[in-house]
Parts: sequence; structure tokens; C-alpha cells
Amino acid sequence: MKELTIDAVIGNIPEVTAFVDEQLEALDCPMKAQMQIDIAIDELMSNIARYAYNPDVGPATVRVEVMEDSMAVIITFIDNGVPYDPLSNEDPDINLSAEEREIGGLGIYMVRKTMDEVVYEYKDGQNILRIRKNI
Repeated sequence: MKELTIDAVIGNIPEVTAFVDEQLEALDCPMKAQMQIDIAIDELMSNIARYAYNPDVGPATVRVEVMEDSMAVIITFIDNGVPYDPLSNEDPDINLSAEEREIGGLGIYMVRKTMDEVVYEYKDGQNILRIRKNI
């Protein structure tokens, strides 16, 4: 398992993406899966940066675990911010036009649709969100 702890700010998303991509490239991860994971990182880190500590800045930890037996990667996002389960909201109605659709929820919807598993828990004062992608 590899781990990176960094300030949860939008400007640090490229560093988080590069950290995860380094682990994925070592696995010869298919480009499609890597791109889907990169989009998930952008969405999840953006949410932590915007909402977890607002208006302050706090840490976010990203862990990358490789499941050799099942050829999957698990990426865990941890913050000490305001408790919030992004999976508790209903999926947006993607059949509506952008003007008709309520704001919010589309990013986490995309994460849920492109990852093989997305799990949230609040434990010991921490938001913990895990995504799993079979590769």
C-alpha cells in the first residue's frame, strides 16, 4: 500500500493524480481504466477541497492498494472534515436537460458508474471513501 497526505486544495489534484497514476502504470493498468480512475480522483478530491473543511484547508490522505489476487486497485480517500456521505443522495435524472436538472450529484454519479465498487463510511472522526476498479 502506498499513501499520500496532502492539503485538500484544488491545486493539489494534479499531484494526487500523478501519485495514483504512478502506481497504476507499474501495474500496466489499461488506459481506459486509468482515465476513469483519474476522473474519479478529480471529482472526489474536488469535493473534499470544496466542502470538507470550508472555508479552512485541511489534510486529505489518498491510499492506493493493489489486490494482486483479483487484479483490482482500491483507492481510499480520507479526510477529517465535516461528515458527509456523497452516496446518500439520489442519482440525478440524466434524462433531463442540463437546464432542468438540479445542480450537483453528476460527478459522484459518474464515479459510481465507472468504478466497480464505491463505499463510504464515517469512522473515528474521518470521512472514508473507497473506490475499487478491476483492471
